[in-house]
Amino acid sequence: MKRLMVVYGTRPEAIKMAPVIEALDRSPIFRPTVTVTAQHRGLLDQVHSLFGIRADHDLDILSERQSLADITVRVLDGLCPLLRHERPEAVLVQGDTTTAFAGALAAFYSQVPVVHLEAGLRTGDRYSPFPEEINRRLATQLASLHLAPTPHARDNLLRDGVPPSSVVVTGNTVIDALLWAVGRQSHYGDPALADLDDTARRVLLVTAHRRESWGGAMESIGGALADLARAEPDLLIVLPLHPNPVVRAAILPQVAHIGSVRLTEPLAYGAFARLMNRAHIILTDSGGIQEEGPGLGKPVLVIRDTTERPEALRAGTSRLVGTDREHIVKQVRLLLHDRGAYAAMAKAVNPYGDGRAADRTVRAIGHWMGLCGRPAEFGDAPDSAGDLASAPDAAGVEDGLAAQRGPFDAAEGVVVHEQYDDIGVPHRGGDVDEFGHARLRQ
Repeated sequence: MKRLMVVYGTRPEAIKMAPVIEALDRSPIFRPTVTVTAQHRGLLDQVHSLFGIRADHDLDILSERQSLADITVRVLDGLCPLLRHERPEAVLVQGDTTTAFAGALAAFYSQVPVVHLEAGLRTGDRYSPFPEEINRRLATQLASLHLAPTPHARDNLLRDGVPPSSVVVTGNTVIDALLWAVGRQSHYGDPALADLDDTARRVLLVTAHRRESWGGAMESIGGALADLARAEPDLLIVLPLHPNPVVRAAILPQVAHIGSVRLTEPLAYGAFARLMNRAHIILTDSGGIQEEGPGLGKPVLVIRDTTERPEALRAGTSRLVGTDREHIVKQVRLLLHDRGAYAAMAKAVNPYGDGRAADRTVRAIGHWMGLCGRPAEFGDAPDSAGDLASAPDAAGVEDGLAAQRGPFDAAEGVVVHEQYDDIGVPHRGGDVDEFGHARLRQ
């Protein structure tokens, strides 16, 4: 069996890696080793509990007020000796966190090939988001196999000079995880949300944490929430607070005293998935939620000036609103009072996945290692059994791969939104340039 090391350190990475770990565990040709840096300790443990993941190695790098340089050095110091000892066939990293970049760099230093999941996202601005834009660009330079979530991400990689043979469009594994989690109907687990499903009041779900918004922009977001609470007294605003004290200091003084603003500690992912499904509108600076919202048919207003996920703008499922206080209020109220504007976003099709990305990921790695044929990509016809059945050293591979997705099938009654094909649907709420970079329309 081929040994693979899966490396991650934050809650979003863990959520997106969970379906892949499950798929690899059920595969007859791979043996995954899970290594966590614990860049986000408590949030990471929540995800592991939900998905039943047990880390084989825990670098436990978390320290108070650690800098990006601290994270990078600690990941390298912990991972390089481990890689020399384990000698996996490849290291899997996900996305654009500092753990992903440092994990890829450690693998490179150890001469172990890198598989980059969620490859090819770009804004074109190295400081927005910071440090993610440079993290993912550097991961591209270090990776041997690039698993792009969308055709647009693939095109970014090709423009960067990545060979087409090393790029596979898989869809985003977050949709696999989301559909499974929503079907579980997890308890919210927070007294502030105890009556949420017993009221007809519309819910605005808000998350904010981006480093580039620290300071005045984050204070502007907090002010917008206070203004909305006063202007829309029937609106429930639910704000799971990020643990970072800088974020809390900017927002809490403006909203903590307002009764219609429900403040919670970070929710377990199952509870958060249920909350997203309950929400009427989502206001966020999170990259992952820009992908998850469309999967549930929720309009997503992005409190950033740029996004590396222009597919949602083109599809009409999201809109860039920036961090200007008055503009945020205006855009939320538009969706609250204009049924046509709301329906245009809520009924738009999902550009990010169909719940089968983990399956494609395993097949793509198998093809890269010469164990099976190249998988059909996201949006193509279903994968053929023949490719895998004829693979060398692959007795029983097809049965294993067919069975591996069971725990991540969408539960009965959970709607998988239609895929979006990039056919020039007019985008909303931002401008997408000739290279696909999305920026707030001024």
